[in-house]
Amino acid sequence: MKHKVKTIVISFVALLFSIVLHPADGHAQMDINAESAILVDATTGKILYAKNADTAMPPASMTKMMTEYLVWEAIENGQISWDTTTMISDYAYSISANNSFSGVGLRQNRDYTVRELYEAMAINSDNATTIALAELIAGSEGEFVKLMNQKGEEMGLPDFKFVNSTGLENSDLGDNYPEGTDPNGVNLLSAKSAALLAYHIVNDYPEALEISRIPETEFDGQTIRNYNWMLPHDATYLEPFYYEGVDGLKTGYTELAEYCFTGTAIRNGERLISVVMKTGSEEERFQETAKLLDYGFNNFQQQELFPAGYQAKGESTLPVAKGKEDTVNVITNEAISIPVKANEEENYQLEFQFDESKLNEDGELVAPIEKGEVIGQATLVYDGEGDYGYITGEGAKTVDIVTEHAVEKANWFMLTLGAIGDFFTDLFTSAVDFVKGLFS
Repeated sequence: MKHKVKTIVISFVALLFSIVLHPADGHAQMDINAESAILVDATTGKILYAKNADTAMPPASMTKMMTEYLVWEAIENGQISWDTTTMISDYAYSISANNSFSGVGLRQNRDYTVRELYEAMAINSDNATTIALAELIAGSEGEFVKLMNQKGEEMGLPDFKFVNSTGLENSDLGDNYPEGTDPNGVNLLSAKSAALLAYHIVNDYPEALEISRIPETEFDGQTIRNYNWMLPHDATYLEPFYYEGVDGLKTGYTELAEYCFTGTAIRNGERLISVVMKTGSEEERFQETAKLLDYGFNNFQQQELFPAGYQAKGESTLPVAKGKEDTVNVITNEAISIPVKANEEENYQLEFQFDESKLNEDGELVAPIEKGEVIGQATLVYDGEGDYGYITGEGAKTVDIVTEHAVEKANWFMLTLGAIGDFFTDLFTSAVDFVKGLFS
């Protein structure tokens, strides 16, 4: 009997430790072993977790995500194609021949296609092929860096600076550092900026994931491998790092940046984007990424909180002036769906705000009114704790409030009768007020 009681006590203590060390819920309780980290829903841009996410740090080869984006954009614009060929400049060749950069070994006696160069960059994180693509698109890496920073501004990246296309430090490039940049310059991205850049890649050019998901491929007669260990590699020692659904996106390492990784995974139709920066080892960057992804997939579920056509209680209609009808129904024009934690649906409300410029001084819409006319906005309000907002920098989620049906303007006869009725009503009211005043 004593042995049984002792077993129960030990089990209870173990359970308590399990709850303390592995809480099922709560942002603050999850400890990510990285200097900076973020987790984002790729569909809505909702931030699910953040740790020092606004601190700009060297991103190493995660810089190449911007180069990848600009390659896809140049292809989309018809500037280049996958079959466009280019030769290797002396600069790119010198980087490829430098053993400290462990490149794919480019040759100057042959042409390479954009597809070949892109695969070496996206799969093997090759620096020289990245430079070759930058030179092809912009004429020089210095001009390409200008494009990188311009695109960063367009995307609204909050904390960033690009000084080269690869993620190396400019000091590593010697006299070849891009014109117009600091010879000792360093690329900078915050985790939030890296996640937003990845958000644009997976939404604007989802085909990029068809390449970033490749574990290994052939390049110029040799096998090149992906540094993303979370993909399904054949090597036995990498099996513990495999994570179902991972198909990108970019690893990074320099002594200054340490080990970082922008990952993305999809399960049951839900895609997440994760970033970890300054982790302590090659293994740790994937272990911490797995913790982030587990947290997102296990705790959040995409839910339609409010359907299209939703009507707020007490605000389902608006009065109409000069119309054949006295009121018009008002509804939301689209559904609101976001990742929601279990049992937190009740913490979300919709607040209606009508456009005062659409209303007369009596708070009425004036006929004629078209069906689907936008008359305000409904804002999603969260009453819980730990709301990180959206990666795009926008505030709360909003949708338009529209009229459910049209209201025609009343004819002149009905308007005249209404005006006469209003006149006598006002006259009667004034008379009553006058009489009351005599006896007050």
